[in-house]
Amino acid sequence: MTALLEVRDLSTYFFLSEGIVKAVDEVSFTLNSNEVLGIVGETGSGKSVTVKSIMRLVRVPGKIVKGQVLYKGQNLLELSERDMQKIRGKEIAMIFQDPMMSLNPLYTVGDQLMETIVYHMGYDRRKAYMRAVEMLELVGIPEPEKRMNSYPFEFSGGMRQRVVIAIALSCNPSVLIADEPTTALDVTIQAQILELMKELQREFKTGMLYITHNLGVIASIADRVMVMYGGRHVEMGLTDQIFYSPKHPYTKMLLRSVPRVDKRLEKLESIPGQPPRMLDTPPVCPFLPRCPRRLERCFRELPQMVEVEPNHFVRCFNPMD
Repeated sequence: MTALLEVRDLSTYFFLSEGIVKAVDEVSFTLNSNEVLGIVGETGSGKSVTVKSIMRLVRVPGKIVKGQVLYKGQNLLELSERDMQKIRGKEIAMIFQDPMMSLNPLYTVGDQLMETIVYHMGYDRRKAYMRAVEMLELVGIPEPEKRMNSYPFEFSGGMRQRVVIAIALSCNPSVLIADEPTTALDVTIQAQILELMKELQREFKTGMLYITHNLGVIASIADRVMVMYGGRHVEMGLTDQIFYSPKHPYTKMLLRSVPRVDKRLEKLESIPGQPPRMLDTPPVCPFLPRCPRRLERCFRELPQMVEVEPNHFVRCFNPMD
């Protein structure tokens, strides 16, 4: 199967006066049509910088220093900014974490929806209006024609996120990137938004990258999972493989640190040590200082991604049994 989106050895560094921060270092993965790839990892692991690099939204002092981002065989990193603008929003759409940062408080929700549709689809105002109302209805906004004239502050957090989803899907994108879209919402609304995104993803047959630190969300929505740590991808596999047979020590410890409703625990396990300081990192496994399974070899070289079973890859010299 030809991948809809293929990322090869993507590296994005931030050049600071103190040194070089390797926020994303040689990350590779593929995304197919009608598939959800979950990208999981703790804060600072490089998840958001990875997807912003795909969208070419990294700003100075950040720079994409190496790699390819192939969308339908075309390298997005080689396109002019003008050509990239035609792809953003139309071919590849993104839902950000905070809906209030995505919506302009000075314009009505209808105007912002129509602006996207007119720019990318070439519709006239009347046709764009009808499409905007249709999208608001699709994402569950009550009285969509009336709410077209409302401003973002007149919506609740959950309804604002529904509007952002409507804008993202209004031009039928092939790839949808969701960067922790439910973090700012309470648990009940999170569940509603998550279910809505699953339904719309299936309906539109969109390939989706879902970024989160919440393993429960990943378990319920993703077909495959990529685990990131210290700017690198350390494990990748089908969702069941990652949750029931994790191979990287970090993945195993991450799963053990999550509260369980089916078990009574006297004490919640935690990962000892601190996340890596990403400044001028050496070419070894970023999890090395915290790893209980480290070998002498780990101090000398960086392990490569190895397929330990069909569709299951791990970057480790001493993987879990």
